[in-house]
Amino acid sequence: MTAAEVVPGDLFALTAEDAAERRWHVVTHTLPVSPEVIRVTLRPPLGGVDHEEDLRRERTVTVAGRRVDVDAVPLVEPETLEGAEFRDGDRLTVLRAVDPLAAEVTYVRRWGAWHRDTTESADAEAASDAEVRRWAADAAREGTVVRHEPRPVRQARAAGPRRVVVTGLGAVTPLGVGTGELWKGLLEGRHGIRELTDPEFDGLPVRTAGTVPVDPASLLPRQAARRMNRAAQFAVLAAREAWSDAGYAAGGTRESGLDPERVGVSLGAILGDASVLVGGDRKLRERGPRGVSPLTTPMTVPSQAASQVSLDLHVTGEARTVTSACASGTEAIGQAVDRIRYGRVDVALAGGAEAVITPAIMASFAAMRALAEGDPSEGSPSRPFAKDRDGFVNGEGAGVLVLESEEHARARGARIYCEAAGWGLSADAYHVAAPDPSGDGIALALRRAVRDAGGEVADVVHVNAHATATVEGDLAEARALRGVLGERGGSVPVTALKGHLGHLQGAAGGVEAVAAVLTLHHGVVPPTVGCGEVDDGVELDVVRGGPRALPGSGDLVLSNSFGFGGHNAVLALRRVS
Repeated sequence: MTAAEVVPGDLFALTAEDAAERRWHVVTHTLPVSPEVIRVTLRPPLGGVDHEEDLRRERTVTVAGRRVDVDAVPLVEPETLEGAEFRDGDRLTVLRAVDPLAAEVTYVRRWGAWHRDTTESADAEAASDAEVRRWAADAAREGTVVRHEPRPVRQARAAGPRRVVVTGLGAVTPLGVGTGELWKGLLEGRHGIRELTDPEFDGLPVRTAGTVPVDPASLLPRQAARRMNRAAQFAVLAAREAWSDAGYAAGGTRESGLDPERVGVSLGAILGDASVLVGGDRKLRERGPRGVSPLTTPMTVPSQAASQVSLDLHVTGEARTVTSACASGTEAIGQAVDRIRYGRVDVALAGGAEAVITPAIMASFAAMRALAEGDPSEGSPSRPFAKDRDGFVNGEGAGVLVLESEEHARARGARIYCEAAGWGLSADAYHVAAPDPSGDGIALALRRAVRDAGGEVADVVHVNAHATATVEGDLAEARALRGVLGERGGSVPVTALKGHLGHLQGAAGGVEAVAAVLTLHHGVVPPTVGCGEVDDGVELDVVRGGPRALPGSGDLVLSNSFGFGGHNAVLALRRVS
C-alpha cells in the first residue's frame, strides 16, 4: 500500500528488504506535513524508542496483515553502558525488538568476557566489554533493546545446601603408594603396567596389567591385614593418607576430636577383590568344606573396603558402597558430596578401591577382545585417544578424598585444595557392554555436572577423561565433549591417565579425582601417556609429550567415568581463591 494509507497500529516495513530481514515497526502516530508528505512515528514491535520518517504519500511501503495494539507496545529508553562497571556474574539481555518473533538472548560475564547463557554448548566466541558497550550505543539505530543486570549481592541464608570442599587426598596405584608417587609419575610420563609372572596367569592370551608394586599387607598390622581383602587393604592405606593429609590425627575420629556420627564413608567398587571367592572355591575342591575360611564371605562382598575404612578410623555416621561398573568411584564421591551438602554428615572419605586382576577376570576381558596387547618394557600398552589404540589394560588400586562442608573446614583452619562443586549421572540404555556411539548419555552427565556446580560450559578449563583406549569408548567420549564444549572442545586441555595406570575399574574414578584435584591445586595438567598420534575422529586438545600449565580463564575441572551397561558419572571441581 501507499504511505498515505498507513494508520496507527499497522505493522510496517519501509522496504521489501526490511520485511525479508524481519525488520518491522509499529506505526504509533501519523501527521500530515504537507499535501505531498506524511510523517509517521515508528516503534519496534517488541518495544524501544520512537523515531520518525517523512514519506511521500504515494511511496509504496509493506504492511503486515495484522493490526497491533499501540498501547501494548512499550516505550523503552536506551540504556547507556559507557560508564558502567562490569563484574563477573553480571548478566546482559539483548532483544532484537524489530523482529516480532525474536527471543531474548542472555549473556553472562565470566572471566572477563560475555558468554551466551546456556549449559547445552559453548558459543564459539565470547564478546568483550567494548563490544557490549557498542551494542548498547547502537541499540536505538539497530532496533535492539540491551539491558545490563549487575551481579546480585549474595545474601546469607539461614539454611540450604552447603558448599563442599576437598581437604585431603590419598592413593595407592600402579605408580606406587601415596599421592606423591602418583603425581610424580603422572608428570614424568611414567606408567605402572607390568607383565603378570605368577604361574596362575600362564596360558592367558594377555598377561599385562596395572599392578600395585608393593604388597599392601606388608604396610598394615599383620592381624588386621589378614581380615581384609586386597581391595580393602588398598582402601585403608589410601584413607589413612587422606585422613592425615586433611590434618586429622592418626587413629581416626575420636583421636581427632570429631563426633564419629558426623563422619561418613562412601566408596565405589565393582567386585572389590575377586580372588577371595576364587580362592575359597579352590580350597573347597582341594580340601573340602573344612578347608574354607570363615572369613571368605565377609571378605568377598564389595562393601568390605568401606566397612574396613569405617572400622579403621572409627566412622559411625555411615559406610556406603556404590556399585555402578567403572563409574562407581566417581558416583561414590558425588553421593558423599550430597550427604554433606544436605547436612547428613560433615566429613566424608570418598573414592573407590578395586583388586580384580585374577586369571578368570583377565580371561573374560580377553574373550571380549577388550584388552590391549603389547610389551610394557617398550611403552604403555594402553594408548588413550591414540590412532593405534587396541584396548584397555586391567588395573588395581584405590583413591580417596576427604570431603568437608566449607564451614567445618574453615572453622578448624584446614588447607582447602578445591571445591567439590557438583556432579552428574546418566544412563545410556544402549548395550550391556558397549557405549552408545552417539555419546548422548555421556553428554547428559557432563551438562548435569556443570549445571549442578552452578557453572557454565564456558567455565570448564580442563577435562580428566575416562578414555580407556578402546576404539568405541574413546570416540563416544570425544563426541560428547565436543558436543557440550562446542568450538572450545578443540582448545580445552584434555588428559587421560589410563596410559599411566591401566583401568582401575571401580577405583578409577577415585584415583582420577585425586589427580584432577592435584591438577587444580598445582595448576599443571599431566600428559597423556601412550598417545603418539591422536585419532582423527577425536578432535580434542589431548595433552601429550609433557605437562602443560592449566589455563587461567576458567575455574571448573571435570573428571569423567563411564562403565559397562551405560553408567555415566561426571564430577565437577572448582578452584578456590
